[in-house]
Amino acid sequence: MWKRVASLSPLISSKRSSTLNQAAYTFKRFESFTTETPAQGKVGMFFKGKTPFITFVLGGPGSGKGTQCEKIVENFGFTHLSAGDLLRREITSNTEDGAKILDTIKEGKIVHSEVTVKLIRKEIDSSDNYKFLIDGFPRSEENRIEFERITEAEPDIVLFFDCPEEEMVKRVLNRNQGRVDDNIDTIRKRLKTFESLNLPVVNYYSKRGKLYTINAVGTADEIFEQVRPVFAAHEELST
Repeated sequence: MWKRVASLSPLISSKRSSTLNQAAYTFKRFESFTTETPAQGKVGMFFKGKTPFITFVLGGPGSGKGTQCEKIVENFGFTHLSAGDLLRREITSNTEDGAKILDTIKEGKIVHSEVTVKLIRKEIDSSDNYKFLIDGFPRSEENRIEFERITEAEPDIVLFFDCPEEEMVKRVLNRNQGRVDDNIDTIRKRLKTFESLNLPVVNYYSKRGKLYTINAVGTADEIFEQVRPVFAAHEELST
């Protein structure tokens, strides 16, 4: 199910030199933004002295992206934002927006992209950091379009954790988190949904030259050795 994506973006483990070159190019573009003087009268996350360096982290359920986000945070000082966690936190905050989100979910509907994007932007605006991992977002082309419309920007890097379906099914069944949807039938349905909604986003960013495809099979440390060069290149160029 993943071959069409892999053909668009070679695995980092076999293309380390091209990864470093691509990362260097991205950093130079990023550096040119962060050294500019903020425009007078502008507010929001793109006018705080440093333009945020944004990484989208994509992958199906059980692809291991959450574990890798923890390692990126630990090693490179990024702030980890989970779209799902932000929605759940808003629900428990007893705000008017949280109540609307809960009602939407109870009705079996999908939370509108604009709501999620505004929560993400709020977190970025209020942070002292400028390096962000946005985990599990965008989930669809609608999400992507709304993010770019509201923020007037694109991500600097997009990581896609490419994992075979059977491996993801096995991992989700074994993680024992007590989720009611962690049974084999519902897992496969979630994977089908991911494939139909998320892979167009992956392909879009591949064509934009922003995608880094990670072979998500192996131990967490082995997988991170593919991830590390992407961010290490930026660290080296910033010193």
